[in-house]
Amino acid sequence: MKKVLKIALLLILGFIVLGTFFFLWKKSQPKEIIYEVVSPQTGNVENTSVATGSVSPRDEILIKPQISGIVSEVLKEAGDFVKVGDIIATVKVVPDVSQLNSAESRVSIAQINLNQIKAEYERQKELYGKGIIAKEEMDKSEADYKKAQEELENSKDNLDIVKTGISKKTAQYSNTQIRSTITGMILDVPVKAGNSVIQANTFNDGTTIATVANMNDMIFIGKIDETEVGRVHTGMPIKLSIGAIENKKFDAILEYISPKGVEENGAILFEIKAAAVIPDTVTVRAGYSANAEIVLAKAENVLTIPESTISFSNDSAYVYVLKDTTNHKQQFDKKNIKIGLSDGIKVEVKSGLSSSDKVRGNVVADKPKVMTAEHQLN
Repeated sequence: MKKVLKIALLLILGFIVLGTFFFLWKKSQPKEIIYEVVSPQTGNVENTSVATGSVSPRDEILIKPQISGIVSEVLKEAGDFVKVGDIIATVKVVPDVSQLNSAESRVSIAQINLNQIKAEYERQKELYGKGIIAKEEMDKSEADYKKAQEELENSKDNLDIVKTGISKKTAQYSNTQIRSTITGMILDVPVKAGNSVIQANTFNDGTTIATVANMNDMIFIGKIDETEVGRVHTGMPIKLSIGAIENKKFDAILEYISPKGVEENGAILFEIKAAAVIPDTVTVRAGYSANAEIVLAKAENVLTIPESTISFSNDSAYVYVLKDTTNHKQQFDKKNIKIGLSDGIKVEVKSGLSSSDKVRGNVVADKPKVMTAEHQLN
């Protein structure tokens, strides 16, 4: 009995040892790697650059007063549409004391001169009626009388201008009425009734009454990196994507590239401007953030493969082409190819491949030697 038990234990131990060796041998065997098989496709490849910036009116006009004073009334507000000559605000003049005294004194002097010359004119007229003086003297007296009248009117107009900024003769050209100089939309009215304003002079830019812009002439203003500025030129087409307007792209034409770069966060950036084509049905507000997609190069109707399928050695590019499937195993041949334009996802193949070739792609799965028909089709 003990002999039988001893033999059974030895057999069990032998099976354990053999099983262990078989497991280790099985685990040491290389597993077959199944690759995705990709077919070259005909399509378009674009190499693009994206510039960030904003959309703004081409020209923003600052409306400033031609006279100093206090805003008495604001007739327009931001968002209103105005035409050339429309009144935006009115300004009440605060007269200077010295100028006011001088104007009042001029009126008094002109009135005294007029009274004196009028009396002389009446005497000359009476003498001329009696035939005592010549017509030449009469004409001179009449001319002096009319000049005195004109001087009195001018002095009164000057007094009105000093007091109110307006006179009867120049009412339509009054500086107290702040008018729009262009047709467009008011973007901002930074003043309110009661604010003091000053006119532009050699020492001051003047107070801005309103900002007006033509919203039908919009441009994109953005910046592009120095590594790509050499590949762009004026006249290139651009696609604009405006953040506030989803699922729409707008055409634009590159108009300006700054000749001088500006350093920002360690990178040299160059300013670019592009004329945007905005349909009348779309409302775009000044300052909307936007991205400009610039097509640097484009290849149409060319043979393409995914960039991930390409390997590189020195200056050569090559792929692995499916040769055959034997005993459920994939077999590939190395093949050199000539590539062209790349967009980072797919690459143009200029030579070395045909549309009927099958190219090795990414690893699908690590499986034992059995490969399904589904993998073969892929």
